[in-house]
Amino acid sequence: MNSELRYYLSIFFRRLPLFLLVFLTITGAALFYALSLPTVYTARGLLLVEAPQIPTNLAASTVQVSSREQLAVIQRRLMTRSNLLEIAREFDVYEDIREMSPDEIVQSMREDTRIAGSGRGSAATVMEVQFRARSGRVAAEVSNDYITRILAENATNRQQRAEGTLDFFEEQVRRLERQLDAQNDVILEFQNQNAEALPDTLNYRLSRQELLTQRMSQIDRDRSVLATQLARLEELQAQGFAGLPEDDEDRPATALDQQLAQLRNQLTNARAIYAPDSPRVTVLAARIEALEVLQQEEIERALAEAEGASDTLEPLSADPTLDGTPMTPVQIQIEQVGTQIRFLDEQTATIDAELAELEQTIERTPANSIELQALRRGYENMERQYNQALDRLYTASTGERIEVMSKGERISVIEQARAPDEPSDPNRPMIAAVGTMGAAGAAIGLVLLLELLNKTIRRPVDLTNGLGITPLTTVSYIVTPGQRLRKRLLWTLVILFVATAIPAGLYYVHYEIRPLDLLWDRLVARFTM
Repeated sequence: MNSELRYYLSIFFRRLPLFLLVFLTITGAALFYALSLPTVYTARGLLLVEAPQIPTNLAASTVQVSSREQLAVIQRRLMTRSNLLEIAREFDVYEDIREMSPDEIVQSMREDTRIAGSGRGSAATVMEVQFRARSGRVAAEVSNDYITRILAENATNRQQRAEGTLDFFEEQVRRLERQLDAQNDVILEFQNQNAEALPDTLNYRLSRQELLTQRMSQIDRDRSVLATQLARLEELQAQGFAGLPEDDEDRPATALDQQLAQLRNQLTNARAIYAPDSPRVTVLAARIEALEVLQQEEIERALAEAEGASDTLEPLSADPTLDGTPMTPVQIQIEQVGTQIRFLDEQTATIDAELAELEQTIERTPANSIELQALRRGYENMERQYNQALDRLYTASTGERIEVMSKGERISVIEQARAPDEPSDPNRPMIAAVGTMGAAGAAIGLVLLLELLNKTIRRPVDLTNGLGITPLTTVSYIVTPGQRLRKRLLWTLVILFVATAIPAGLYYVHYEIRPLDLLWDRLVARFTM
């Protein structure tokens, strides 16, 4: 066991120059890389998405956006090309920014920026804004500028959404108002064009039709009586009868008497059915009164004519004449009855025309009713939409006031970004340690690889294992003077390389990256904390 250990130790010491060369080269490269990396400072700010200050069951905002969607929209708008270029040039984020192209600036800004949100379910949503820069001041300034833009963008975005919703419903209300006015005008125009055939007056027209029909029947009966009376009077005239009895009670019944009798019977029947002040009772009473006055005047005139017919011719000249000759009482009766018949005929023509018009309007009423109902349904639908739009307009107005006064969901600053005292990157001790471990592993691996590839016989056991023989004795390896010289030369080269590389590396770090005294002070401060 001890011989094996001494053998491997001898191999290691024989390969020690190569091991040191690989180990020191990789370790120096790792140290150089760790020291050459630019110092990066990270500033961080925290934002909180607060719940609405006014309970949603009392007054809700019209901006209904989830916290994650809201943060995603803000991040997209913040990380636009114009914003990143403006921020980078305003704060002079990169040392060689004037030599960088706009695409390089934007790409670097996006790589150095980190915006993330946390919080799920009912937990509060927190937004973390980070920026990495070459100095703590620049990192803090850019992070705070991000925070300012996020707050402004959030407020502007929510107000614009609320105002957009309000403008939409205001336009909806105005549009529906115009439609309601137009529909109302259509209904009014239709009603004006069909005023005589609207369904609202159908009952009146039906009752009017019935009343006119009854009136026509009555006129037909009255005309029949007058026609009979006229025929009797013409018969009396044909028989040569020219006077009237002096006693009113003994005179023959005229058509006027019959008409009065019929009207009195109708008035009696009407008073039994209708109220005393009903139109039918009033009309019948007025007609009876007018006919009684007319009857009395006819009787008085007939008696006066009969008394003066035998005296002189002068009184006859004042009486009615027919073709220049005085009219007899019978002729007067015939003329009066004819006048009444013509009056009834005129009434018949007027009533016929009105009945025809009523029949026409009654026939048009169902179609007008259907069309009018369709127009009114359209108006009612528009009115319902208008009322709904008014309610939504009120809700939108309340939501807009909530956003303008910042009483809805909002983003507030929990922690402003401050300039860090210590850099966040790179972790030079870690890089150096990993490089050293990697160098040791690479050097050991190279030594093992070379030994595995070396098939020469160097021990008695190699003879036994390779040839199957057991040697009686072995002769030690004799080192020649040339080999000793080459070995010393190799060691000298290794020492010179190390002695040259270390000062050169320190020189580069001191003048190109950071003074060594500052690095030493910071390393001491870090490891003594």
